[in-house]
Amino acid sequence: MGTPVRTVLFQRERTGLTYRVPALLPVPPGPALLAFAEQRLSPDDSHAHLLVQRWGTRVGSSVQWGPLHVLSTAALEGHRSMNPCPVRDAHTATIFLFFIAVWGHTPEATQIATGRNAARLCCVTSHDGGHSWGQVRDLTEEAVGSAQAEWATFAVGPGHGVQLLSGRLLVPAYTYRVNRRECFGRICRTSPHSFTFYSDDHGRTWHCGGLVPNLRSGECQLAAVNGVLYCNARSPLGSRVQALSTDEGASFLPGELVPSLAETARGCQGSIVGFSAPSYSRPPSEGSAVGTRGLPASLCPGVQRPPEGSAGDSHMGDGPSVREVPASLGRDTWLLYSHPVGRRARLHMGVYLNRSPLDPQRWTEPWVIFQGPSGYSDLACLGPWPQGDLVFACMFESGARLSYEEISFCLFSLQQLLQHVGPPPPQGKDKPGGHCQPS
Repeated sequence: MGTPVRTVLFQRERTGLTYRVPALLPVPPGPALLAFAEQRLSPDDSHAHLLVQRWGTRVGSSVQWGPLHVLSTAALEGHRSMNPCPVRDAHTATIFLFFIAVWGHTPEATQIATGRNAARLCCVTSHDGGHSWGQVRDLTEEAVGSAQAEWATFAVGPGHGVQLLSGRLLVPAYTYRVNRRECFGRICRTSPHSFTFYSDDHGRTWHCGGLVPNLRSGECQLAAVNGVLYCNARSPLGSRVQALSTDEGASFLPGELVPSLAETARGCQGSIVGFSAPSYSRPPSEGSAVGTRGLPASLCPGVQRPPEGSAGDSHMGDGPSVREVPASLGRDTWLLYSHPVGRRARLHMGVYLNRSPLDPQRWTEPWVIFQGPSGYSDLACLGPWPQGDLVFACMFESGARLSYEEISFCLFSLQQLLQHVGPPPPQGKDKPGGHCQPS
């Protein structure tokens, strides 16, 4: 099978109503799946409106999707809701849906040009697996505070957040920091920087972490990798930027470019998810864990095997038999990354694998899972399914002529992934800055 079977979850309507910026969250047991997106009055960022959701239920080796729901509480009056970014606290089973609420129709470009932030940090919570949501919380003063004076604008995600073994909840974010102001309040220079919002008390309070200090980095996602927190970010520098944190996202070491992960012209959001490597996959001499504070956590939730059911509307292709799948998982983490493979335009959704993710040179060539215009995406690791193999989901913008005509969903297994991405690149000679390692 060359590409996974694709299901369209959200589709542009004749009225101009458009769905953009996907976010995907598995919810145990099962797992169920929550699919979020922005509902816009037109494709333009300044015409974003509200957030919407569909609820997916696993049936056998497929997912059946419920109807679209508008999240009416995920909004501030006079603002537009953007950048859905969910994270689940496994200890309390609470889901936090973060987003930014932007005043009126103020574009991000206007905020950057004037240095006047129009965004608020907001979230809504669910205690019943995403079936209902509470009232909005405006966390801007609490989590951003005085930093607002230095920020032209900011946003979360988009995509998913993560929880570490320590219990810390992390929401990826970025800001355009004002580096210099001219007289009369006009902006001279800004630069984008990735960072995190985090909570150590199960979401009761939230804090702002330090920015990736050097390279220009924007929309980002996070993964716990062999003892450190890994950040992969959009950048205007021609390729992705990655940075590590040894203090659970409170600060970041200097970032570095990842030449093997090229950006499209002007950049595009991409998704990252970590998962435990198969035990047979890595020789003992390759890539030992980097220990700092015991960060690594498999991002694949434990799932229960349900009874066999009828097929749904989102399917995974035939997988290997159970005897072909490793019986156990190793302690090392692999990374999966999704992003359009086109360098000049947002074309062809690809997924890439890195078996040694602290080495930016070890990314595979992409497996193109959709041929055609593609944009933003979000990945999830769903754990083992009935065939016994690890299963992943990808939700991504797609279309026949334009990348924002629809938002699609597909499933694929680890075995299918390995068949299509091929072996890892040969390990090159060490160079200064060639490996992203904490000092």
